[in-house]
Amino acid sequence: MSHPLIPLDPPYEAQTKAVLKQYPHQNGYLLALFRTFANSERFLRIGVPNLLGRDSPLDLRTREIAILRITANRECAYEWGVHVAIFAPAARLTDAQVRATRHDDPEVWSDRELRLIKAIDQMCETATLTGSTRQSFQDDWTTAQQLELMALCGTYTTISLVANIANLPNEDFAPDFPEASAEAGI
Repeated sequence: MSHPLIPLDPPYEAQTKAVLKQYPHQNGYLLALFRTFANSERFLRIGVPNLLGRDSPLDLRTREIAILRITANRECAYEWGVHVAIFAPAARLTDAQVRATRHDDPEVWSDRELRLIKAIDQMCETATLTGSTRQSFQDDWTTAQQLELMALCGTYTTISLVANIANLPNEDFAPDFPEASAEAGI
């Protein structure tokens, strides 16, 4: 018997419906990702902690650079596009910076942002930090911020796995990954 991982549609069981009400909606629309989480009430409740709250020790721009880089590293066009559409403008990311989260362009980042991207890449690749990357990570970020960045790596790796394995198509409002050429834009 096959058990495909797909977004569920209403009607939902009462407990699932109650939990889904706590997830963000876009003009009444519940993202396919969240409806995919609903395949497991336990996962829906505790599997992916919400790191997007206002009480994060990270500013919005830092958080979104990290999330966009993590999802780009994980080849998750679905989640990358959702964050570009919903959060990139508020995080004041330029089109060139959004593109650079997928295709390296060191010219568009501050030195601190470049060190962040290097740390994210190393955490995604090796699950650790070494040498000067570790040192700059500790110098640039408080311990609370370091833990938050590590949690983002874990959470958005999980989210990427779910979206990629469920083969979720991009949301209608979300862009796809940019092409490699500079002229392509986003």
